[in-house]
Parts: sequence; structure tokens; C-alpha cells
Amino acid sequence: MDIIAIKFKCCDTYYGCYFCHEETVNHEAVVWPKLEWHTKAILCGHCQTELSIHQYLNSGYACPSCKSPFNPGCSNHNHLYFESASE
Repeated sequence: MDIIAIKFKCCDTYYGCYFCHEETVNHEAVVWPKLEWHTKAILCGHCQTELSIHQYLNSGYACPSCKSPFNPGCSNHNHLYFESASE
């Protein structure tokens, strides 16, 4: 189980995952471009700390504030949220 929420660029709203977004809205998700990875778009569900995308991607799958573990399996879906490093 994961404890983060991701703010979707397309609607500036936090969702637990892309499935939650798809079930709630009637528009396509938009990935965060690399140039905007300084944006706070990750929310720790344990301590409510907002992380930038850079902070999240470099967190080692734990909140830098409260040290609560994040689900490392979420990295399998990064391409749905964040522009690829090779783009």
C-alpha cells in the first residue's frame, strides 16, 4: 500500500493514482514536463508534506520529512505522471 497522492498537471488536483484520476474526471491526464519538476506535486499521506517531483524521485521511496516508506512499485508508473528522462 502506498501513502502518496500525486497532483495531476492537467487539473491541479491530488489523486492517489492514475486509476482514481480516470474514474473521477472526463479528460486525459497530462504528464509533468521535466522543466516543471521543481513543482510541489507529491503529497505524503502520513505527514502531509508536499514534495517537489525532484524530491520525490530522489527520495529513496521514503518521505524526507517523516521517513514513512513509499511504495517502490510506483516507479513502474512514473511514465504516466512524469516526462521521461530521455524525452
